[in-house]
Amino acid sequence: MIMYIPVIRNNRNNWLDTAFNDLFDMDWTPRHATTAPAVNVKESDKAFTMEVAAPGLKKEYCTVNINNEGNLVVKIEHKAEHEDKSCKEEGEKFHYVRREFSYANYEQTYILPDEVDKEAISAKVEDGILSIELPKLAPEPEKKMDRVIDIA
Repeated sequence: MIMYIPVIRNNRNNWLDTAFNDLFDMDWTPRHATTAPAVNVKESDKAFTMEVAAPGLKKEYCTVNINNEGNLVVKIEHKAEHEDKSCKEEGEKFHYVRREFSYANYEQTYILPDEVDKEAISAKVEDGILSIELPKLAPEPEKKMDRVIDIA
């Protein structure tokens, strides 16, 4: 059995526009909520290392500091630049039909272990990964006490 599906065309020939828009209309697909960047934490004898992954991450977007309570605060803020709808790339003029790239701001406070040397923390950005080095304090040698306690 052969089934025919009629194609409706009107005089304005906008059926292609409608089909194209329907193809890119993603309302029928589930949207995933934006999540925080993935964070790995490694520990060695000398330090903890945090790795915060965010594609396209640049040094200018990041702020790492210790707050008044002694906690580590990591902020990633991407200030999106709004461009004209028509763009030029390698001599070719175009405009976006749909644009879904988005960037969100991220801020997280981490409570640091007592063994972290807060004065020696360092950070760098390389290949979309913010690496924060949290050196450990040198262990203090155990103090031996030899004293006489007075009895009252």
